[in-house]
Amino acid sequence: MGRSPIDMDKVVMELILTDNLDEKKALAKRITDIAYKKGIFLASINEFYMARGKGETPTNFTVPAMNLRVLTYDLAKAIFRVAKKNNAGAFLFEIAKSEMGYTNQPAIEYTAVCLAAAIKEGWAGPVFIQGDHFQVNAKSYKDNPTKELDSLKALILHALEAGFYNIDIDSSTLVDLSKVSVKKQQEANYEVCALLTNFIRQNQPRGIEVSVGGEIGEVGHQNSTPEDLRAFMTGYRERLRKGRCGISKISVQTGTSHGGVVLPDGTIAKVKLDFNTLRTLSRLAREEYGLAGAVQHGASTLPDEAFGKFPEEETAEVHLATGFQNMVYDSPHFPKELKSKIYDWVKKNLASEKKGDQTEEQFLYSSRKKALGPFKKEIMGLPADVRNAIAGEIEAKFAFLFEKLNVRNTRDMVSKHTVLKRVISRKREATHVEMTGEGAD
Repeated sequence: MGRSPIDMDKVVMELILTDNLDEKKALAKRITDIAYKKGIFLASINEFYMARGKGETPTNFTVPAMNLRVLTYDLAKAIFRVAKKNNAGAFLFEIAKSEMGYTNQPAIEYTAVCLAAAIKEGWAGPVFIQGDHFQVNAKSYKDNPTKELDSLKALILHALEAGFYNIDIDSSTLVDLSKVSVKKQQEANYEVCALLTNFIRQNQPRGIEVSVGGEIGEVGHQNSTPEDLRAFMTGYRERLRKGRCGISKISVQTGTSHGGVVLPDGTIAKVKLDFNTLRTLSRLAREEYGLAGAVQHGASTLPDEAFGKFPEEETAEVHLATGFQNMVYDSPHFPKELKSKIYDWVKKNLASEKKGDQTEEQFLYSSRKKALGPFKKEIMGLPADVRNAIAGEIEAKFAFLFEKLNVRNTRDMVSKHTVLKRVISRKREATHVEMTGEGAD
């Protein structure tokens, strides 16, 4: 008699709800092994982005990189459903360094949950997991640069071991606008970005070229310029070890902020985003440096009419996070009692973080993300029909984004430029697996 089929929903719940890291690792390995057998592989988007930088793919699409802070399994399943319906392959799941902490989603769990969603929805082919904002803390770096960089190196090793084969280094926090020359302003940024790129190359799995992203302008600060990009890339290439692959894309600042600008009544202010900067820097990044183009952060709270502009302006990638979290919290299906309980917890436990000029609405909006970890088990413990209803609402948003960002029918194109490999040892060595380029049902 054959083995009875595995109840993936049950395995995922065990993975999410256990606090024992060894148990998480064992369950994650179980899920990963099943994924490989079904033709689902953790992959790097680097070759696809390099092809875009060489003019081997169109530039009229923008890859969505989606941060799933809550209901990760349910929302990842919704994304795969949308991808299959639209024959889409150009999309990433990501989670930031900070998000892993306040959502209580270690890298090993995040990867396994996304793979489980792929299994559940009958996906096959590459799954791109990205470490977002592996960010240098400017104050900590100033006080003790070695200690700060060592903590980032440890995070990188942890992420690589978990299958994050796409990593965005954010050392733009070190840009010093008080310096006279643009190159001096960017100096600490490009030096640290090159150092961490070299570290990633030393430790990535054999046969996998991790996609590495750089950043020239911190989100929420001064808009980026061509001079910033050229100064960064010149210094970065000088510091990168000879013969090593560099970054595949560059994040820029165009007028947005993470989570949006919250008005006193708790609503989001309309942001004037500089699309001309995106177009200019995307073209410059491709034509002069062979990169995929510019990356836009902090976009999920923009008005719907903005999303169609990203592919028009040839933006390579757009990062989306807070908007999905907001849709969960504000869904009519999210229990009012649980939301009140969460808000009471925020007011009690995060009161010291409330700024003097903030209204209560502003404070709750900006701080409620930090309740996702403490209430993770209660949220995941909601009845399946409730979670499905919430995910269904957000699935419609995913479908809208895939259409507006023009990533429909990108699956074959991604397959053509993505080599699948399976990591088979703790030394992160990989074995080659041929990719057919055919979409799976």
